[in-house]
Amino acid sequence: MKTTKLWFRRKWYGWGWYPATWQGWTVTGIYLALVIGCALTIDESSSINEVAFTFLLPVALLTIAFIRIAYATGEKPKWQWGKPKD
Repeated sequence: MKTTKLWFRRKWYGWGWYPATWQGWTVTGIYLALVIGCALTIDESSSINEVAFTFLLPVALLTIAFIRIAYATGEKPKWQWGKPKD
């Protein structure tokens, strides 16, 4: 049986993951770089349509992709408060 190393571990407090391997950190870094890149495309003279299509929509799609990657390569998420007992 082949064992795969988890890229993301379940958080001890709350719901979600944190990067646990270099692959997880790489995916997180790329996500943050792309979100910052999207943020740099808008300024105070940007129209609401421009903000929606050059920032909000891409960031929403990037976030969905990031969550799917974390879900596929990480532990099963669940709400917890403190170190697991098992």
